[in-house]
Amino acid sequence: MCTRSEHSELNKRIVQGTRDSFDEIQDTILGTMREKGYSEHDIFSVRIAFEESLANALLHGHQGDDLRGIEVSWKIDDQAVEITVTDEGRGYDPNAIPDPTAEENLKIPSGRGLAMMRAFMDDVQVNEKGNEVKMIRAKRNDD
Repeated sequence: MCTRSEHSELNKRIVQGTRDSFDEIQDTILGTMREKGYSEHDIFSVRIAFEESLANALLHGHQGDDLRGIEVSWKIDDQAVEITVTDEGRGYDPNAIPDPTAEENLKIPSGRGLAMMRAFMDDVQVNEKGNEVKMIRAKRNDD
């Protein structure tokens, strides 16, 4: 029996923290999803989560320094999309981020990006250092 990783190729790219770089890598990933027959709902969900992960890497990981590289790796097959975003920052503890949906935190901007990633993806894992997020979304049969 073959596993998903045997059917999909791991792609890796270093991007700069610029709108053009972000757009280019998003177009590549979302275009591959379209080629593999993913629904517009799946594509939208991945786009939102991926945008948030890139924004977090730039704003929090690199403190806005758009010259530092952000590593993006991804695998896309007929069953799921897996994207990993790694920045060069010192990291953070995801458990220390306040729940942005709690009444006392509604006016605090912190934590919304991670919450959105978790809302739009099936699985979101942050590495121990806190400078890498791995996101997985299974292909749906809806549109």
